[in-house]
Amino acid sequence: MCTCGKPYFARYDLAQAARTLTHQNLLTRPKNLWRYAEVLPGCAPLTLGEGMTPLVPAERLGAAMGLKRLYVKDEALNPTGSFKARGMSVAVAQAKHLGAKTLAAPTAGNAGGALAAYAAAAGLGAVIVMPADTPAANVMECRAFGAKVIELNGLISDCGRYVAERKDHEGWYDISTLKEPYRVEGKKTMGYELWEQFDGELPEVILYPTGGGVGLIGMCKAFDEMQEMGWIGAERPRMVVVQAAGCAPIVKAWEQKQDTAEPIQHAATIASGLRVPGPLGDFLMLRMLRQTRGTAVSVTDEEMLHAGRDLAAAEGIFAAPEGAATIAAGRKIAASGWIRREEAVVLFNTGSGYKYSEAWQRALKD
Repeated sequence: MCTCGKPYFARYDLAQAARTLTHQNLLTRPKNLWRYAEVLPGCAPLTLGEGMTPLVPAERLGAAMGLKRLYVKDEALNPTGSFKARGMSVAVAQAKHLGAKTLAAPTAGNAGGALAAYAAAAGLGAVIVMPADTPAANVMECRAFGAKVIELNGLISDCGRYVAERKDHEGWYDISTLKEPYRVEGKKTMGYELWEQFDGELPEVILYPTGGGVGLIGMCKAFDEMQEMGWIGAERPRMVVVQAAGCAPIVKAWEQKQDTAEPIQHAATIASGLRVPGPLGDFLMLRMLRQTRGTAVSVTDEEMLHAGRDLAAAEGIFAAPEGAATIAAGRKIAASGWIRREEAVVLFNTGSGYKYSEAWQRALKD
């Protein structure tokens, strides 16, 4: 993070990148995110097979919502079961390149599992600081990968303060959300993949479950890079922030037409990845919503669990509550007419339902 307290981003010579990063060359490259090497840091790749996740047509759900072209980008099929693998693949690789020995991060769950896995693959130490009520699967995987796990009573913001206060004394490399520039680089590859999967075009609408917002920020960065390389024009997918009703700082700020978001007090939701009361990238997300003519929507825990059951039964995708939230949000904005029937709409399922057994056990008792 810059000394000004704001995030900073990696930049590339895109004119040079465009000479070799072509649709034809991509056809022969490995099916992981490092296929976009020209727009990633120049460190040695560190891969467990992340990226190139499927874009699944959701025809039954789409028909019920009045949409002809509804898709689910299923990030649950990444290593460690979530989109967090993308960011950690690149961030851990670059941290090793820079000489880091022990990496530390606060996490709501999935980022910790991904950090622990990639640190293990890189031969580095990892310290994972998480709320005490983090789903058990996330805690177990971190420990299985050999990471040191510290559980605190509180929210991810409390865990972030813990890391910030101790990192210098302990010699930790802080790999927290937007406090280094390379997790964004891994996650932006979701945008590049959509371009490939839509045969050189992009969808009209993207609904993204948003806690820290790095995925949304990363995709918008990718679209800007793609335009500069001549792949696309100035048009952008309309980006939709999806948050939980119990923790919706971006939605609240959007509705109040603010440029920044006030932290949420007493944040609460079963979707642990959405329980980020004060995201560091708030101003970036709000700016990107305006630039893309997007919007922001909140859904209740009950709505997301109901939608998750529908997604599983109709399309065979067992989503994390965060991913299920995009179904509930999509229903709302489709019913309002904000999405047109013919538009291509992509919902992001950011993680596997199997990692939220406690939440789903409660939901499936109903």
